[in-house]
Order: sequence, then C-alpha cells, then structure tokens
Amino acid sequence: MNKYWKEIALGASLALLVFLGQSGVNVWPVILVIIAGFFLYNFMPGRELAGAKLGTGKSTVQKITFNDIGGQEVPKRELKEALDFALDKERTEILGIRPLKGILLSGPPGTGKTLLAKAAANYTGSAFLHASGSEFVEIYAGVGAKRVRDIFDKARNLAKQNKKGSVVFIDEIEVLCGARGRHASHLEYDQTLNQLLVEMDGIGSSEQILVIGATNRIDILDPAILRPGRFDRIVRVDLPDKEGRLHILKIHTQGKPLATDVDLDELARECYGFSGAHIESLVNEAAINAHRRNFHQITKKDFVDAEEKVMLGEKLDRRPPEEELKRVAIHEVGHAVVSELVSPGSVAAVTVIPRGQALGFVRQAPLEDKYLYTREELLNQIRIAIGGAFSEEIILGSMSTGSQNDFSQASRMGKRIVLAGLSRLGIVAEEIGQNELNYEIMRIINNEGIFIKEELQRFSRFIKEIAEFLQANERIDGETFRSHFKEYKAILDREDEITAESEQGILAC
Repeated sequence: MNKYWKEIALGASLALLVFLGQSGVNVWPVILVIIAGFFLYNFMPGRELAGAKLGTGKSTVQKITFNDIGGQEVPKRELKEALDFALDKERTEILGIRPLKGILLSGPPGTGKTLLAKAAANYTGSAFLHASGSEFVEIYAGVGAKRVRDIFDKARNLAKQNKKGSVVFIDEIEVLCGARGRHASHLEYDQTLNQLLVEMDGIGSSEQILVIGATNRIDILDPAILRPGRFDRIVRVDLPDKEGRLHILKIHTQGKPLATDVDLDELARECYGFSGAHIESLVNEAAINAHRRNFHQITKKDFVDAEEKVMLGEKLDRRPPEEELKRVAIHEVGHAVVSELVSPGSVAAVTVIPRGQALGFVRQAPLEDKYLYTREELLNQIRIAIGGAFSEEIILGSMSTGSQNDFSQASRMGKRIVLAGLSRLGIVAEEIGQNELNYEIMRIINNEGIFIKEELQRFSRFIKEIAEFLQANERIDGETFRSHFKEYKAILDREDEITAESEQGILAC
C-alpha cells in the first residue's frame, strides 16, 4: 500500500475539493494555490541544488588500452609516467616525488584526447569519471560550483572503494576554465572556476586522484589553472605523422578483409593532415563502399572513394551543362599540370565529379610530411592554386567565379611569405600597413602568374586532350595522368632541344 500513497492522497484531495465545492464553500483560492505551488516546485531557480541528481561524472569506461591508440607516443609516455607515480608509491616516496595532480591534453579535435584519458584509467584500473565542461556551467548561481564539488567527492569515494585511485576527465575544459573577467555581467563562470581551483589544490598526495583536461583552445584558458600544482603538465596531442597514421590504419583495418591491391603504407602517405577520427571514418566508409557493391573484400577503389568523401563530402547527383563541365575539366587539369611541374609525383587523382561545394578537384598526395616551408615551396603552392584560373584563360579566353577559392588560397600563401620575412620587404613588423601588405601579396601572385602562363601555354594541347577525357570518364587516376604527362613533356623537351640546336647552327653560320 505504501507504493500507492501518492495516488491515494491525490484522489482523497480531489474528492474533498469536490465535496467542499458542492457544499457551497469557495474552493478557487485553494486550487490557485495548488497550481502556483506546482509551477514554483518545478521551475524555481536552483531547484537542482535541493538534492536533485546532477548526473555529472560517469564512472564507467570502455576497455581501451594505450595499445589501441595509434601514434601519439609522447602523450602516452607522459600519461604512463604520471600514472606510474601512483602505482609505485614506495619508490616515489624514497625519491621525494610529488604525484602529479593534473595533465592537460591540448590539440585539434579528433586526435584521441578522450581515448588517451580512458586508456589512462584502464592502465591503473582506476575509476573513470567523464564530464564535459559545459555540464558545469549554469545560469543559476552556485549550481556549477556544486557540480564541481560533487564530481570530486565522487572521485574520492571511488578511489577509497577500489584502492586504485580515480581519474577525473573533463572534456572541453575551456568552457569551464576560460579566463576570468570575460563574463563581467555574470559571475557564475568565475565561481565555478574558483571551485575547481580549490578542489585541485585540495587533492592530497594519498588520495590517488588524477585530473585530465582536454581542450583545443588553450589560448583562452585562465593562467591560474595552468600553473604547476594544478595542471602539472601540458601535453600536445597533435595530428599524427606518417608512421602514426600507418599505426592507426593497422588498428582499424585489423580483422577486416583487405584486397591484395590495398597498400596501407601508400594510404598513410596520402592521408596527410588526417586526424585519428578521420582515419577511423575513412576505414569505415571504405567498408561501407565494399558492402554497397556486394564485395567480400575492401579494395583500393573503396579506399580512394572513401578518402575523397571524408575530404570533400558525398558525391552529388547534379551534372553541370557540357559547357560548364568543359570549363571545370580544363580548370582542374591546369591545377594538375602545374602540380606535376613543380612537384613531380604529387597528383593522386583528377576528377570532375561534384562533391560538397566543389565541382571538381585535384587530389594531391604529398611525398613526405612537411612542417616547415621554404620560400620556393610556398611559391609552388601559389602556382598550383592559380594554375586552374590561368588554364581557363589560355584555353577558353576568360576566367570564371570557380577560381575565387583558389585566389583566396594564393593570397593566404602570399601573406605567409610576407609575414615570414621571405618577400622583398624583408623582415616586417606584425603591424605592417594593410595597403602595403596587400600590394606585396598581389605583386607576388602576379609575378607567379606570368611564369605559370608561359608553362601552361606550352601544355595547352595536352590540357585539351585530358579535359576531353575527363568530360567522358569523369576521373583519371594519378598514375595514368602522370604517364601521359611525361610522354607529352618529353616531346616538348625534344622540340625545345631541336629548336635550340637550330638557333645555334644559324648563329654559327
């Protein structure tokens, strides 16, 4: 009967109201009070403070180990070392080492920061509490601070229960730890941050609590949270290099039926700039492509289609008119010709299949990972970017709006040259005048345009032939394009030699 007491009380109250109403008693004030009480109870500010379940911090974790994370050897080593302090207490006490309280993982989205935190918890068998920075921010005063206290109280209790400590992981910590004073009209953010600082300061050496934060906006964090004694180490979790990408590919393709034409090493090279999340999506999309075609193995073509989809989006059904398709084909072949001229072997594919916002594109595969660029390498990128527009002008007599993004990219490269002190201006201050900066960028682009026009003019017949092929077949792979390009270039070089020999003979006479 106890389980139905609410229903019984409600029924009795309604019956009493009906009885009083029929007896001539004015029950409307009572009804209004009940309605007002209902709304106040359900919608009053700070109701969560009155013992409601906040739900911050989930103590479950997938069985993820450091071996399941490709690349990121430095972050893994830093985390293991911090956790080893908690595992080997005797040795740390002998050496007088203070266990680390917090580690901040900083890096682009999709690089594996959350996975690293979960692997850290499994490394020691610790309890894992996961919360997002946005979970601590509320409009009601005191709610965020209470949630911070709750998750740390929960971490201490779990650490005592399992005797192996606990890991508190706060994702998107920039929401919680943004620089104080930015929200002058609302101090709830600052109160929440202050509470986090107090809790991290209060972590004792015997409590075995490690706080791991993750952010891709370390530049906006409050300096107080970054000092040693709170977040003792700031670890950069960057995009993987070629070896890291290969490791990630091997992890995600493990157990999947790959065809013999799939070269993971080549695929890792082509995936330059991909995060771990991108690579996982690439492998998954390739498997979906194989399933769509009723194949029992994942082929190279499946990976190629998946790579283009991850980079640009799904294929579009629309097909441009033939005149427009011709212009797009000439534009893309222009990019490809310049790319092979300045960086032989860089073209992976040329296509006029619309994807996302692009009507066509040239997929380039860098020969090696680059982190520093010379002036000549930046100029080459400008040449490749403007090659499509000038190809249109040479073959068709005019440019189109399709070159807008190309010129924007060329302008960004030109700006890098100027600000890096690699232009004729030499070393410049950051406060360089906008007019002077724009003039120098345009000068660089125009000079490269003169050079590119001369080269594209030489390859005009080749551009027309490949463009016609693209109109009919929509796509040409890098090896086929390169084979035709080398043959045509060899003919041009031979013609130039014959011309030079003839001119020398005339001069000798």
